[in-house]
Amino acid sequence: MLLSVAVAVLLLCVQCLHGSALPAVSSYEFTAYRMQQYNMAQQKHGCRGAIVVAEARSADEPSLTRRCVIMKVSDFTTERYFEAQRQNAAAVLILLPKNISGISHDTLQSFMVSESEALQKETLMPVYVAPEDEQLLYMYEEVKQAAATRTSSIFSLDKKFCKFQSDIFHFPSYWYLLSGEDIPTIVITAHYDSYGLAPWLSYGADSNGSGVTILLELARLFQKLYSSSSTRPQYHLMFSLTGGGKYNFQGTKRWIEENLDHAESSLLHDNVAFVLCLDTLANGDELYMHVSRPPKPDTPMHSFIQHLEEVVSSRFPWVKVGLVHKKINLVESTVAWEHERYSLRRILGFTLSHLEDPKSELRGSILDTMSQVDFRKLKRNGIIIAEALAWYMYNLSDKGSPKDVQVFKGQLVGSGLFCLLSFLTSIPRATQLLDKEPSHILLVNSLEHEFKRYLQQVYRHTFRQDKRDPDITFFDQMNQPVVMYRVKPAAFDLFLGGCIAAYLGIVYYGIQNFGFLYTKLKAAVKSKQQ
Repeated sequence: MLLSVAVAVLLLCVQCLHGSALPAVSSYEFTAYRMQQYNMAQQKHGCRGAIVVAEARSADEPSLTRRCVIMKVSDFTTERYFEAQRQNAAAVLILLPKNISGISHDTLQSFMVSESEALQKETLMPVYVAPEDEQLLYMYEEVKQAAATRTSSIFSLDKKFCKFQSDIFHFPSYWYLLSGEDIPTIVITAHYDSYGLAPWLSYGADSNGSGVTILLELARLFQKLYSSSSTRPQYHLMFSLTGGGKYNFQGTKRWIEENLDHAESSLLHDNVAFVLCLDTLANGDELYMHVSRPPKPDTPMHSFIQHLEEVVSSRFPWVKVGLVHKKINLVESTVAWEHERYSLRRILGFTLSHLEDPKSELRGSILDTMSQVDFRKLKRNGIIIAEALAWYMYNLSDKGSPKDVQVFKGQLVGSGLFCLLSFLTSIPRATQLLDKEPSHILLVNSLEHEFKRYLQQVYRHTFRQDKRDPDITFFDQMNQPVVMYRVKPAAFDLFLGGCIAAYLGIVYYGIQNFGFLYTKLKAAVKSKQQ
C-alpha cells in the first residue's frame, strides 16, 4: 500500500453579520475529514486534491467556478455534486449532523446514492466532511444569507507540508476453529471493515458490523455445544473475519491463497461442506441468499437452505426468503459478494443479506451508524441463522424433530448483540485506518477465555508487510484541525484599499510638487494678511 501523509491547515473566514445569535468569535477550531483516495485494479477513486483557496458559496448559487461549495446532507445530491465538478468548483464542504436518526428516509437515501456515485470515479476537486456544531451551522446560514445578498465569504486551505512514503501491506484475516474428528468443515465468514465518503467517519453499523456481530454470537453459542462430546456435531466449524471486504474482498482472496496454494495442510484442502458469508443483516424483512450457481439437490448447501426456509416459515412467516443467482463474470476485475472469492476456487458458498442488490448504496456510507440499525431484526436474523445451522448440523429434520424445536431457545440475548455492535461502531473501521489499535478491547463475561483471546487478536493487529504486488493503493486520509476566522466582507477590503491608495497618492503628489504647493500657500497667506 502506498501511504501518503498530507498535513494541512484549513482557514475558514466568514463574514460578520449584525444581529447574530452566536458571539462573533475571532477564530474557531474544528476538524474536517477529506474524502478518501485510493487506486484499485488500475482505476482511480476519490478526490486527488487537498488545497483550497476560494470564496465560500451556497449550493444554490448559479456560479460556482473557483468557489468552495458549503452543503448540508440535504443539499448533497448527485446533480449538485457533478454540477460543482462541471463548473470547476474549488472544493465541497459537507456538514454532517450529529443525530443521523433525525434525517428523513428520502434524504438519507439520496445522500447515500450521491455518496456512492462520488466514490466511483476520481476528482481533482477537494471534498471535505465536517461534523456539524453551532458555529458551523451559523457559518452555513451566513453563507446562505450572503448568497441572497450576492456577497460571499472566504474558504481557504493552505498546504503546509506533504510527504510521501511507500510501503506494501496486506489485509489480515483471523479465524477461529471449533473442531471434532476428521469430518466436513463449515466456514462462517464476515468482513470487518467499513466504507464511506470519509474513512474517519465510516463506522459501518449494518455493513458490516451486523455480520461480524452475528458471527461472534454464533461462535459463542456453538462453542458451548462443542465443549461436550455428547453435544458435539459431526462437523468442523470455522469462523473467519477478513479485511479488505470493501475493496474487492482482498483479505479473503489472500487468506484463500495462503491456505490453498501455500499451506501444506489446511482444512480448505479437505471436505468443505459450504461457506456461509454474513453481510448487512441489521434491517429489512427480507433475507436473500446470494449464490454464484443454483445449489443442486442433495448437496449440503441445498440442505442448509431448506432448513433455513423451514425455520423462517415456522417462526417468522412474515420474513421474505429469496434466492438470488448471479454468475461470476470472469472479465470483471471485481466481485460483488464475498462468497464469489470461494466460488472462483470451486468451493461452494453463498452470502446471506437483507439486500438484494450488491450495488446498494447501503453497503458503504458515512450515514451507516447505530441509529440506522433495527436490533429486533438483527436478533431475529441471528436466531434464524443459528437455528438453521444447528438443524442442519444435527440433521434434526431426518430425525423427525418437530419444526418448532428451538436448539438455542433464550440463549441469543439482544443486549449481547447491542454490546458487540456498540463496540464495533465505537471507532471507524475503514481499511485505511485498521493499523491503529483501539483504545479498548471488548470482553464479554459469557465468552470463554480462548475466545476472548481471539477477539483481542482481531482488534490488536497491525498490517504486516507483503512483498507481493499490491492490488490496491491507499493514500492517507487527512484528519486535520481547521481554524475558522471571521473577517470583514471583500467589499470592505476593497473600500479600505481604495482609501489607502488615495491617501498615498495625495502624499506622493504633495512630495513631487512641494515647491509649487509651498509657493501657492505662501501667496495665499500673504494675500490674507493684507
